Amino acid sequence: MFGKKSSSLTEQDVLNALRGVQDPDLHRDLVDLGMIKNILIGEGTVALTVNLTTPACPMKAKIEADVRGALANRLGSDWAVTITMGAEVRGKGIAEKGDIPGVKNVIAVGSGKGGVGKSTMAAAIAYGLQAYGSTVGLMDADVYGPSIPHLVGATGRPMAKGERIQPIEANGLRLMSMGFLLEPERAVIMRGPMLHGIMQQFLHQVDWGDLDYLVIDLPPGTGDVPLTLSQALPLTGAVVVCTPQEVALLDATRAVAMFRQLKVPMLGMIENMSFFDVQSYLLERGGPKARKLVETSGLFEAPGDERAYLFGRGGARKKAEQLGVPFLGEVPLNINVRERGDEGKIKEALAPGSLARPYLLGVVEQLAAQISIQNIKTPKMPKLEILN
Repeated sequence: MFGKKSSSLTEQDVLNALRGVQDPDLHRDLVDLGMIKNILIGEGTVALTVNLTTPACPMKAKIEADVRGALANRLGSDWAVTITMGAEVRGKGIAEKGDIPGVKNVIAVGSGKGGVGKSTMAAAIAYGLQAYGSTVGLMDADVYGPSIPHLVGATGRPMAKGERIQPIEANGLRLMSMGFLLEPERAVIMRGPMLHGIMQQFLHQVDWGDLDYLVIDLPPGTGDVPLTLSQALPLTGAVVVCTPQEVALLDATRAVAMFRQLKVPMLGMIENMSFFDVQSYLLERGGPKARKLVETSGLFEAPGDERAYLFGRGGARKKAEQLGVPFLGEVPLNINVRERGDEGKIKEALAPGSLARPYLLGVVEQLAAQISIQNIKTPKMPKLEILN
């Protein structure tokens, strides 16, 4: 141990003290990951920065506690330690053909079928990542039924600047959608090659700028667009949204199989419409009589006691375990989410005080962790097939 008045303490001593402290999600040493920065040593003081791989890290508090504990154990309790928790979103670290310049991570959000809230989840993920301080873009790849512009309340027509298309911005999100290019009532009728061209333009001719994350809202099912995207650029990974009932899980299983066949890493599954919280609904919308009933009836002992599992219970979690896919979380049915989406204010579903906020941010944190895990994996060399 180093006494408080020791002047021999060096930066290397601090790093040595922290060797063995691991990121709980990445299972790698913080020092080896280059997460310990800006070490400053004074008279009886040590200050440093822990640079996380994402500002949405769900294990931030544990990492800080582990660092503080390791320093106290190795240096002694006499030293005054100041820890600043920072973050720098990382990409995969290697350049690949088709990469979008300046975009670190590209996440595809898909579903096996329509009507499961995929676009709502894609928009919520984008705003959730932004809420933690990341720069985020949201691309609507659902050419036939673009709903992102309505969900986020964005209007306008993208303009060209030189050879680059400028995205529309809404509340700090950079957006691109076929919905900006067509009249609302006009149907989109086109074949696969035309879709391929539009996707290429959205990806490589739009001036996305520097982004930590680009979230892509895919059309439902297993059609041309996911195939085009997987060929056009190296995706960081994919998320599948589903609801708990068996018929939806069958389609979600096909979506997972599609991404795996396309060699797109699976970042996880989200279960939307998991349950309906009767107590919360009564408290939020039921009026004075309903609130008095909740408070005086004795039926509800604690928040969240009264959950109605309208579409079954735990189906997506079980399916994710069976498929070996990370489970990112449950999001309940919530009238506030539906209303904010209808009003073009889906960002408000994540605002402080929103009943949906903890569920949505929980999903975002787990997704950010999975992206970080994916990015530190050692790139695998392609296998060469010898044809006889």
